[in-house]
Formats: sequence, structure tokens, C-alpha cells
Amino acid sequence: MSKTNGLAELPPQTIESDAAVRLGRVIQERSARVGVIGLGYVGLPLVELFSQAGFPVLGFDVDDSKVDQLQAGVSYIGHIKSERIATLRRGGKFEATSDFSRLAEADAIIICVPTPLGTHREPDLSAVIATGRAIGRHLRAGTLVVLESTTYPGTTRDVLRPELESNGLIAGRDFFLAYSPEREDPGNPKFSAGTIPKVVGGWDETSAELAQSLYGAAVPEVVPVSSCEVAEACKILENTYRAVNIALVNELKLVFDRMGIDVWEVIDAAKTKPFGFQAFYPGPGLGGHCIPIDPFYLTWAARQYGLHTRFIELAGEVNTAMPHHVVDRVVAALNERALPLKGSRILVLGAAYKPNVDDCRESPSFELMELLEERGAVISYNDPHIPSLPPMRHHSVRLDSTPLTAEVLSSQDCVLIATDHAAYDWGFVVEHASLVVDTRGATRRLGRAGRAVIVMA
Repeated sequence: MSKTNGLAELPPQTIESDAAVRLGRVIQERSARVGVIGLGYVGLPLVELFSQAGFPVLGFDVDDSKVDQLQAGVSYIGHIKSERIATLRRGGKFEATSDFSRLAEADAIIICVPTPLGTHREPDLSAVIATGRAIGRHLRAGTLVVLESTTYPGTTRDVLRPELESNGLIAGRDFFLAYSPEREDPGNPKFSAGTIPKVVGGWDETSAELAQSLYGAAVPEVVPVSSCEVAEACKILENTYRAVNIALVNELKLVFDRMGIDVWEVIDAAKTKPFGFQAFYPGPGLGGHCIPIDPFYLTWAARQYGLHTRFIELAGEVNTAMPHHVVDRVVAALNERALPLKGSRILVLGAAYKPNVDDCRESPSFELMELLEERGAVISYNDPHIPSLPPMRHHSVRLDSTPLTAEVLSSQDCVLIATDHAAYDWGFVVEHASLVVDTRGATRRLGRAGRAVIVMA
């Protein structure tokens, strides 16, 4: 079954209990109340998705300021306009709260909380555990719980389930449990939560069918898999694939630079092949919540089975070394102009981890700024989407965005391009800067259309 659009398509023999029948019916009627925990880059699009599909949605977050903004119809995520939130509020299908006792009102609960890495790159599931405990205190029989947070295979079964069962209810008998990996790509206009196929794996067959029915009412295609573990592994595979291929082009960039070959031109040529090749691009390091993190979840899980994922770990080493390579290129470029790094004024363009979003989770820009600061450079940054650098778990740099004027550009010893936002006028930057170090290939087609010396890093 590759597509699910309601309970009518479910095999009748999988619906065994009165609780399952009731939940299946309210899902089909779209009267099931959907609770979404974690109203960030993953949770908020889900709120919109299920609300637009006709379900009443109750959003939960521990951040009262977020709840207050959403209740007022205001968005705090750049690519989700406030009018979209205001429309949801006016429609009467969405309410936000920080009162987790109201979880008892939900027929289905979807968990979208962060799963970062710890100090030693071990999985930090504290948010999943805390959320599971909160649900467990208020969970009622007949509820479906779905984890969407990215994690290693076995988390739903071994970490989340015991917390949910702490009040005496049993998964598969009294409540239903599933895993469905989030596939959000913030700011991507081609793909949104409502257009991306949804992989779903259940704790048992009934849980799987109910979760497929829920998502099938809101997305165009549901992809059933045989277990929660397969669904968890699917997400890890998707992002490890990207991380490994990005590491490959990052390493090839270093090799081709030494050979005097433009890696960007090589990639442009290679991607004309209509089969067997997908273009990946080098950069200053990996960013975002998934790609820099997910492979390390898999390497940690593999070690629990006595295995070492050498290929994945090597890719991680290549990617995490890129900020240091960029700083070395900045040092070399300044040396060519008889300038030491210490005391040099360096403007970093872009704090977001990718273009055209206000998401700076795991952004390499933070490490670049800290590495340069540690060596004595005077750092500033500009990002049209991020007016001030937010607090980050592993970074201490705190700055406000500097206006991007001709005077600011001309006063810098080096302008470092870390994120290639579409809002930037690269011709303007090159015209007024004296030295540009470009980690994204943003200026490669400008040639000498300005006074700046351009260095690709």
C-alpha cells in the first residue's frame, strides 16, 4: 500500500480493539485532535499541514514567548509568514499552549523536539525523554503517539516507549505508537510538508495502520515500512548519504585547488550527465539540524553493536575540518597583502546554515567567527535574515548584524562569504570590498567586475 487516504483503505482485520476503531473513525472524520509538541522548523509546518487538512490542532512548546506569538497570529520563523499563522488562528483550527496537561485532550500526539549531539558526539535524547515523561503523565487510552525527531534505530522502542508506559498503559494494547521521520527542508519553495512522501513505521500493525491513516489524510503519499526501526534508519540513511557526498566534494575541492582546477566548473560539467551522478557542492562546513548530526547518531549506534563505521567517520572528519581550511585561506589571502590576521577587520556574510532562511542551527559561520576571533581578528557579520546571533549550545559569539553599505565593505580587510543568500548583490560586494574570500562560489562568474581580489576557499 503506497498511498493511504483514510480508514476505508485499511485492512479490516488490523483494527482489533474498540479504541483502535474509535481512533480510526475520528481520523477518517478529521475530528481527531492532533497535538504537535515542539513548534519549530518541523513542528510549525505540521501544525499548518494538519490544520489545513481539517483537523483541530493543539500545539505545545516550552517557550512561552513562542506560544504568545502564535496565539497572536505572529510567526517567528522567517520563511513562514505571519499571515499564514494568522489565517490558522482565524480559522479556529489551531491553538498553541505551554500547558502540557492538555495533552490529555489529544487523540494523536506528534513529537518534534530537538535531538542534538552531546559534548562527545553522543546522542542527546534529553528532550525526547522529557517529552515522553510529560506525555506519559497525561496519556489516555486510545491515543496515537508518533515520534518525528531524528534519531538512531531503536529509540522509539527502547527510549520513548518506556516513558510513555510509565503510567501503566501498554503500547499496542492501550495506546498506539509509531515513528515517521521529518523531511523538512526550510525555505525550499519546491518542497513542503504537504508535498513530501511520508515514511511511517509502527510499533505493531495496528499502530502502523492508524499512523498511515493520520498522515494519509494530510499528505499526498504515505510510504509504509515494516517497523519503527526501519523508519528511523531511513532518515539516518538519507542524511548520511548527503554528508558523505558533501565530504567527497569538499576533499576533491582541496585536491583540485592544488591542481589549479576550478571545482565548481568540474561539478557544472559532471552534472550534465543524465544518469549516475547527483551534484553536491563544497562549502565552509556542514550546517542545519540533520546533516552534521545524523551520521554521528549512526556511528554511536553501530558502536553499541561492536562495529565501527570508518567510512562515515572519515566523512565527518573531512567536513568538520572545513572551517579550519577556510581560516587558513583567509590567513594566506591576508598574507599576500602583507596583513596579519591579528587586528584585521573581517566581515562574515551569512550566519544561516544555508541560503535564504533564518535558521542558523549548527551553522559553520559560528565556528568561522570564533576561530578568527581566537586568532585576533576583529569580527563582524551581516545576514539579512538574522539581525542578531541567537544563543547557541556550543558557541559563545554574540553580535548584531552590521549594515551592508559601501562604507562598511570598503573598511574591511577581508569579506568572507559563508552563506550565499539571494538577497546579496555580489557585484556590489566585489565593487566596494578590497578582498573577498568566497566559500560558496557565489562570485565565480563575476570575473574582475570590481576592485576586490577574489579568493575561492
